Amino acid sequence: MTSYPLQVLETPEEMRAVEQVQRTVWPGNEIEIVPAHLLLSLAHNGGTVIGAFDHSAGTNNAQLIGFVYGFPGIAETDQGFKWKFCSHQMGVLPDYHNKGLGFALKRAQWQLARQQGYGLITWTYNPLLSHNAYLNIAKLGVVCNVYFRDYYGELRDGLNVGFPTDRLQAAWWVKTSRVERRMNDQHLEPLTLSHYEPSGAEIIAFGNKPSKTPPRLVLLEIPYDYQSLKSDHTDTAVAWRLHIRSSLETLFDKGYLITDFIVDSEKSRRCFYVLSYGESTI
Repeated sequence: MTSYPLQVLETPEEMRAVEQVQRTVWPGNEIEIVPAHLLLSLAHNGGTVIGAFDHSAGTNNAQLIGFVYGFPGIAETDQGFKWKFCSHQMGVLPDYHNKGLGFALKRAQWQLARQQGYGLITWTYNPLLSHNAYLNIAKLGVVCNVYFRDYYGELRDGLNVGFPTDRLQAAWWVKTSRVERRMNDQHLEPLTLSHYEPSGAEIIAFGNKPSKTPPRLVLLEIPYDYQSLKSDHTDTAVAWRLHIRSSLETLFDKGYLITDFIVDSEKSRRCFYVLSYGESTI
């Protein structure tokens, strides 16, 4: 767990600090910044805004270094409309990456949602960002079987401008044993490619398509560092987007569900979504 303290944010000053973190994490266009007045209204009307702080300069000079916020929503289910919690945005300053802050912020959100009686938290994320995929699926225990094409339309911040905003919907079933084990610090040894290869899983590399009758397990590769690929090889980055779009839509239509994400650090920096067919124990 992170050593940086977390707290629920409620004041105008705290929300203005969230604005500043957004400007650093998503530079390039002021219009994309979620304003303090909206965050404040959200926090006072059923939503939550949680912040992480660095107190190294003293308690009176604490710096907001990360945040996550969300609000109540409605999910359409076979049993009708049900309440859920929508986790819309999380950001951590670049100097504080790889310090466990993303996990800690989401865990705090999970705790509050449980206390409020929610059984499901959802959010969307870019399916080509391996670090986000690893956090969401391997660390937090979300599952995915919903794919949105160009979900936000054109975004104008420095990270997304000029690219389709395809997104996966993360479904975080907060009261399942799958999630509770991860939230309660029970050590789960991450699986690697060598664990899945003996199972007969189909491996789909860049440029290949899922077979007409895939086996029960499918491994779908994504780039390790998509942001660098976007900067250095734009055409290849777009081709990856279309490849992952086609592959996931095909597999979801066949009844597959993303249940794991692996980074094959034993041999290389190859990354794979693990998709399981049919009903899965989550």
